[in-house]
Amino acid sequence: MEPAIILVRPQMGENIGAAARAMLNFGLTDMRLVAPRDGWPNPKAIAMASGAAGKVLDQARVYPTLAEAMADIDYAYATTARGRELTKPVLTPAQAMGDARERTATGGRVAVIFGPERAGLENDDVARANAIITVPVNPDFPSLNLAQAVLLTGYEWSRDMLPAQPAPHGRRPDGEVPATRIEIEKLADHWEERLDDAGFFFPSEKAPAMKLTLRNLWSRLPLTKADTRIFHGMLRQLVRRD
Repeated sequence: MEPAIILVRPQMGENIGAAARAMLNFGLTDMRLVAPRDGWPNPKAIAMASGAAGKVLDQARVYPTLAEAMADIDYAYATTARGRELTKPVLTPAQAMGDARERTATGGRVAVIFGPERAGLENDDVARANAIITVPVNPDFPSLNLAQAVLLTGYEWSRDMLPAQPAPHGRRPDGEVPATRIEIEKLADHWEERLDDAGFFFPSEKAPAMKLTLRNLWSRLPLTKADTRIFHGMLRQLVRRD
């Protein structure tokens, strides 16, 4: 079961919406809001969430206190960059989400708690968590905005379940998909035919070597599907103008 993402006293609707987008990027949908400053629902949150509004914000639950938001939680992680006098395990996002996966695998219910944008969680909030998550960032500037913190947590939670490639092959734009061997062969044939018609391979005794060199050139280029279409189109236009 996925972690619950609890936003404690969030101040801006835009930040709630951005956090929802960050959650859905990594398949998280259980958002809980504790006493949002501007009430709920919030039109600015919905606008910022874009496609995540229906799957995250519409299902978000609002609670008056953190204790109530955590009523069904077995283990919770509080995110904070500040040192605390409270004695608790301090984990990186990777360590915390590794631990969370183990707990949920045995039926546990976990949550990650995020504080308000301006000052973060108060000690009373952190005291309700079992462990602290601190991101190892530049010590001279450790501040992360709310959506960034949620994004890091979501990534670490789901990274073992993410595709091996940045995007599934079938959904990548043609400008990123490598051309197939057949597409490169057809492109080479097209250019060879038109260059032959134009008398480019001259004198005739050098034509085989020139064609071999050109064929080798096409195979060396890291062409994408979009590239092959552009080269075909360039050649067609040149022939029309002749």
